[in-house]
Amino acid sequence: MTIRKTLLIACLCVGLLPAILLAGLAFVKAKEAMQAEIEGSLAIQAAGIAAEVDKMMFERLQNAATWSHLDIMQDLQIRDVDKRLSRFLADLKAGYRDVYLNLSCADTLGTVLSSSDAALVGRKVERREAWLHTSLSGTDVELELPTGEHGSTVAMQVPLSSMFTGGMLGTMRLQLDWVRIEDVLDQAASGGRMLAILDRDGRLIAASKELRSRGLMLSTALTDWRSQSGAVAVHSGQPVIDSEVIIGAAPSRGYAHFTGFGWTTLIIQPVDEALKPVHHMAMIFLALFGLIILFTVLIATLVSREIARPIVALTGFARGYMRSKILQAPPVAGRGEVGELAEAFVQMVRDIDVSQQNLVRASKLAVVGEMSSVIAHEVRTPLGILRSSAQMLQRESGISEEGRELVGFIESETERLNRLVSAMLDTARPRTPSYQSVDMHDLIRRSVAMLAGQAEKKRVAVAESFHAANPVAECDEEQMTQVLLNLLMNGLQILDRGGRIEVSTRDDAGDLWIEIADDGPGIDPAERARVFEAFFFKREGGIGLGLAIVQQIVNSHGGEIEAAESRLGGALFRIRLHRKQTENQ
Repeated sequence: MTIRKTLLIACLCVGLLPAILLAGLAFVKAKEAMQAEIEGSLAIQAAGIAAEVDKMMFERLQNAATWSHLDIMQDLQIRDVDKRLSRFLADLKAGYRDVYLNLSCADTLGTVLSSSDAALVGRKVERREAWLHTSLSGTDVELELPTGEHGSTVAMQVPLSSMFTGGMLGTMRLQLDWVRIEDVLDQAASGGRMLAILDRDGRLIAASKELRSRGLMLSTALTDWRSQSGAVAVHSGQPVIDSEVIIGAAPSRGYAHFTGFGWTTLIIQPVDEALKPVHHMAMIFLALFGLIILFTVLIATLVSREIARPIVALTGFARGYMRSKILQAPPVAGRGEVGELAEAFVQMVRDIDVSQQNLVRASKLAVVGEMSSVIAHEVRTPLGILRSSAQMLQRESGISEEGRELVGFIESETERLNRLVSAMLDTARPRTPSYQSVDMHDLIRRSVAMLAGQAEKKRVAVAESFHAANPVAECDEEQMTQVLLNLLMNGLQILDRGGRIEVSTRDDAGDLWIEIADDGPGIDPAERARVFEAFFFKREGGIGLGLAIVQQIVNSHGGEIEAAESRLGGALFRIRLHRKQTENQ
């Protein structure tokens, strides 16, 4: 696995795991808080609905008890012959609008004598089984079970007694419009909630619209749901719905001096409907989590790439060097520890490259040393004899012109071979520099003067441009002369007629710089590092030792030499020498 992938995974783990944990914890806590809020709301609402129903029933019971003791009820003794009681009942019904469906009074035999509905006078009252009994203000009140399509009518009966004899006159019958109770439940049913009222036997006597439509009126299907009266519980939704429901239950506590009928008010909230806000919140959490993932991946990618970029570049730099053995341009070092690592690594590779080059150069020079030892003993003596013989032949008077020319060739070639042997010996056994203070400007002028004849012969202009304020440096004068002559000779040999060579100097606090530039063909950038290798040459007739000797001498002085391109368009050799060798030993 690459470092970039490792960093990316690490950033994602660091960024996403806490986000996942926090989002999950926040969601769970929010769900718990919302469910607790819903349960508390259901319990409060159930208690409020129960109190409102108790108040409505108290008002109706109170009306029945009060009306039964009115003097006008005594008209039953004369069978309401003047219909005064009937008109009174009709006025009561109209005054209470839709609270009562019918108000009537019947004799002891159950015949209706007075009624708010004249069509009912003379009919028999259909008595049903008593459902509830209570006493209010000393008056016994009896209720029948709700009747009608959905249980929309409840009959309430109050006994009527004679004010004179104390005997029974009959009963007052009040037909309550049970829809008024159901309207209260319908108005409270919102957000998917359903409301129900169970009597003390667990029968469903009133319900909101959705629950009424399920055919459960007067059944005991919801009896078990009142077992947690006064609390909130989660039940299976059967037989109402297929999902779970939250039940808020509140018992009837009565109103004023009315103790109530022991009814239980239920508020039924489907769990799915109740937790819709939670589910909506979950979708918001998921959307935010997706944005967090996207943002985290983006940031992690940028961070990992930024961290890995210098390391990847460093790896490419190392692989390029291993592949081609050529030191490429180093990657740009960043800041911090990675930048320091990159700088240290690049410097290490450079040191290895220099060491390798030095090792190659030392190997080549070692070969030159071995060859020089053989040549010094085996070649110089025959060369000396050949040269002496050629010189003696030239003194002979009888030799022809053609013979003299051939003898000249022998002498010049033996001289060239002798120089070759000397160069090889100088390379193989370099002499330790003998330091003394030398005015490099004077040394340069003398070196240029030594080659003035050859420069004039090729019509090459040699210009001097001295900018060093202090040209004095500690060096071996003879060896530095050899350096200057070799570099100038290289320029003279490579330039065409009419070429130009410039020798310039400059200095800084502790070093002296010498530059020798020409306007020749220059050096290929790929070969600039190799021109100082032994036996590397491009010029026909060269042996590739001149620049190797130059670099060896400069390095022995603790200096540096490099090849570059001159402002004239040709080659440039730049030498840096220390002014004080004793300070650099």
